[in-house]
Amino acid sequence: MLLRYFLVCLVAVVVGIIIGFPMLAFCKRLKFSQPILHYVDKHTAKSGTPTMGGLIFIASSIISTLFFIKGQAFWAILSLIIMLCYGMLGFLDDFLKVRFHHNEGLKPYQKIIGQVGISLVVALYTYFQVGSTIDLFGVSLNMGIFIIPFIMIFFVAVTNSVNLMDGLDGLCASVSGTYLLFFGIILAVIGGQAFSNLAIAAFGMVGSLIAYLLFNGYPAKIFMGDTGSLALGGFIASLAVFSGLELILPIMGLLYVLTALSDILQVLHYKRTHKRIFKMAPLHHHFEQLGVHENRIVAIYIVITFMLGASCLLGYMAVMGVL
Repeated sequence: MLLRYFLVCLVAVVVGIIIGFPMLAFCKRLKFSQPILHYVDKHTAKSGTPTMGGLIFIASSIISTLFFIKGQAFWAILSLIIMLCYGMLGFLDDFLKVRFHHNEGLKPYQKIIGQVGISLVVALYTYFQVGSTIDLFGVSLNMGIFIIPFIMIFFVAVTNSVNLMDGLDGLCASVSGTYLLFFGIILAVIGGQAFSNLAIAAFGMVGSLIAYLLFNGYPAKIFMGDTGSLALGGFIASLAVFSGLELILPIMGLLYVLTALSDILQVLHYKRTHKRIFKMAPLHHHFEQLGVHENRIVAIYIVITFMLGASCLLGYMAVMGVL
């Protein structure tokens, strides 16, 4: 099994690189570039960079995962389908931005309606077919029918948090790859064929994000766009929901939480006082405005996520009696 985990990651890297070069050329040729927001002054030089790069890791993760899963693989396959659904919603948003040459694609309410619609279907399936129990370090809680609104809120929160994280070269892919690496190991430690296939899907995405970072690392040659960030958020949320490990995400994914909170607090405080808490939101832009280079910010975010992931892994290893 360990060999399969390693191979799916390796294959995903290779497939992602193979897909990446023609995808980059294709996006450049069709001028699939997203205008940079005018108030992000430090990123004006990035104007014209192609977007929709998320298609690279979406495609490579699907190909590699489907090649290695076997047995009870429906949850893993469903996670990929959900990823595609969110990816299509993001693609529509990106396409409108590119088509009309501005930074407004779908209206916020249209994106929320799409996200809520997908999450409702997932929540109903989970309640009737998967169960309503969530777990944190071996402590289980049966939420009953309340699992339905919980999952809907969870999906909307995760997908938008991941979307907000996509603000610096390599940031979202690096943090998400680190998070998924440890989440995949936890799934493998818990064991069972269904969880093992979810772990394969997680490692497949890790390899795909590594390949994508060859094109998105500073200086980025392509951005993932909402196509990639919404798909990635939907995928991360799906793995958590189908494994019942939703409560571990705010711990391992603490930086997702802080990113979203900084944006929410900034908006609410500004509407009330017309003053800002941060120089710019989300949080990584605040650090950037303080003069911290984006590579340093990305490195710090990776280290923090690595430490949180390692801590949660040790916790589950202790619960499972592995330590």
